[in-house]
Amino acid sequence: METQPPAAQRLGPPRPSRWRTLLMFFSVIGPGIITANADNDVGGIQTYSLAGAQFGYSMLWLLIPVTLALIVTQEMCARMGAVTGKGLADLIRENFGVRVTFFVLLLFVLGDLGNTAAEFAGVAYAAPIFTQYAGFLNKYVLVVAAAAFVFTMVTRGNYKVVEKIFFAFCTVYLAYVISGFLVHPPWHEVLAQTFIPRFKPTQAYLLTAIGVIGTTISPWMQFYIQSAVVEKGIRVKDYPFSRIDVITGAIITDVIAYFIIVSCAATIFVANAHLAPGAKPLDVENAGDVATALAPLAGKYAALLFALGLLNAAVFTASILPLSTAYYVCEAFGFESGVQRRFREAPVFYSLYLALIVFGGGVVLIPGAPLVAIIFYSQVLNGVLLPVVLVLMILLINRPRLMGAYVNNWAFNAIAWATVVIVGALTVVSTIQTIFSGNSAGG
Repeated sequence: METQPPAAQRLGPPRPSRWRTLLMFFSVIGPGIITANADNDVGGIQTYSLAGAQFGYSMLWLLIPVTLALIVTQEMCARMGAVTGKGLADLIRENFGVRVTFFVLLLFVLGDLGNTAAEFAGVAYAAPIFTQYAGFLNKYVLVVAAAAFVFTMVTRGNYKVVEKIFFAFCTVYLAYVISGFLVHPPWHEVLAQTFIPRFKPTQAYLLTAIGVIGTTISPWMQFYIQSAVVEKGIRVKDYPFSRIDVITGAIITDVIAYFIIVSCAATIFVANAHLAPGAKPLDVENAGDVATALAPLAGKYAALLFALGLLNAAVFTASILPLSTAYYVCEAFGFESGVQRRFREAPVFYSLYLALIVFGGGVVLIPGAPLVAIIFYSQVLNGVLLPVVLVLMILLINRPRLMGAYVNNWAFNAIAWATVVIVGALTVVSTIQTIFSGNSAGG
């Protein structure tokens, strides 16, 4: 008669305790939450603000499919980083050659020059609110201080320190949630329009909808999250926790976007909809105008919270955008990179990071600088680059030689290709429309 093996032997290795599992989870999270939240940058906040100010709650439903698209794209890059241990630029160069890498690199760097300038423009947009209520801050002081803080924070810390600071930036986005409650929206109407799509068959509505979709998935995000996963040392065994990190980040970032739209819809849109005959409507052109407009409608605290969120988003993304560019260039050409290294160990990485910050902050401070044109053409370049990056990502993640058992399954591929087709088509339409309507920007 056969003897039974001991219980421990029958059951296999002991399962990790709950505390150990929790510690493993907190050691892995970061890249997904940080990257997704940084996507709520100045351009994103401005897009969501104008969507709420112009169309009320009618675009809230869009955030549901947009969140799914964000999860899909971010998850693929995080998975590639965990499985291969290489950044996206590395994989593109190794699998598609130097010519494709150079083309993507050129568009990426030019686009991020404008994107970084746009973030520092956001710092300048927030300045009037703080000047009005604090009295001692102006655009020049705020932009210089932001640029100095961004460079010092990244170059003087290590990855763990920088990540903790980035997490602190993420928590400040809660200012938009608080601001959303301060304006006392009609929640029954808000929830109804969240789950029941209401289209407005106008060109303005369509273009704004394209903007809402396009601002959620940016080319730089894909490069940054994969590089961050690699630098953090996340491997396949850790990936279940990293996937939770990605999903959580996507949900949080679009909840913030949701409350930005609600805040502007409940105040600016409602105010314009109930104007007395002959009264002048509130005209908002950027996120700074929105913060200013909120003061008489919802009180100075709502305005200050909105401006604080804008300033936080500008500084946060001004930290991460140049990092993404520096990672890409160094990975593409084989230079040392990463915030774990000192300046003397990665001089190209840090020099490029510094150059982008100086350019971005410096352009905002130059009187009469063509800031609108710079932001305009950077968005055009983003529009050209995004579909290319998404296609390359899907081709890479479906290579068994590269990913082994971690290639996409058929369902995930269906969602991923649908995302590429929809986002790509809308981005092309938006880019063409921007080119034909943006001649004044280039002038």
